[in-house]
Amino acid sequence: MFDIKPNQGKKLEIVVNGIEYLRFPVKTHLISDKDNIVRVVEKYTKPLLKKGDFVFVSERIVAISQGRSYFIKDIKPSRLARFLVKYVHKSPHGIGLGSPWTMQLAIQEAGSFRIIFGSIIAAITKPFGIRGIFYKIVGHNVNAIDGPCSYTLPPGNQQAKLGPKDPEKVAAEIEKAVGHEIVIIDSNDLGVNVLGKSKSEIDDNFCKNVFRDNPLGQTKEQTPICIIRKGKSL
Repeated sequence: MFDIKPNQGKKLEIVVNGIEYLRFPVKTHLISDKDNIVRVVEKYTKPLLKKGDFVFVSERIVAISQGRSYFIKDIKPSRLARFLVKYVHKSPHGIGLGSPWTMQLAIQEAGSFRIIFGSIIAAITKPFGIRGIFYKIVGHNVNAIDGPCSYTLPPGNQQAKLGPKDPEKVAAEIEKAVGHEIVIIDSNDLGVNVLGKSKSEIDDNFCKNVFRDNPLGQTKEQTPICIIRKGKSL
């Protein structure tokens, strides 16, 4: 067993379907667009891995390594972005599309038509308690778009980012290098989204449950990788 402690306010252990799993947050250097994400994950996890381990990778560092993070000073929000952002729910756990900069990235990624159509349908269905329809219509992983927060490590506190490009392909490339199943995860204190898996057989519900309390943390932990290890049956 290696000496890795849980992030503040988090636990190493979690029980999923009557089985205890250990989640080891792995600290890395500050990832930039000069990094190769495959090499990064290989460097920090391979010496620690045991047979049967999973490796969960934050979608944020995948996107950053792909050059999909932009300084907000370089993003020019359109009139459409400034209009639509007025109707986005603001969450204390992340900006999402709640800023003109992130909304502009969504428009550039998915196209104006999809964004407008998704917004209209979401507005129509919202009174009926239907949630998430906007992201289903728009697609393009726009739910992984996020903006600058005061608690994010520099330079991320001045940047907005898209979701990772081709996350399934990236997950497969990482698995080839490290020899373990890979999940690219978008996790915060509100919920979990699975963006990419190295094998389609990896169960989404398992991924969401084992990560339901966001063991990577939400602020300045600098632990964007997590090793998941099966423990004892309870």
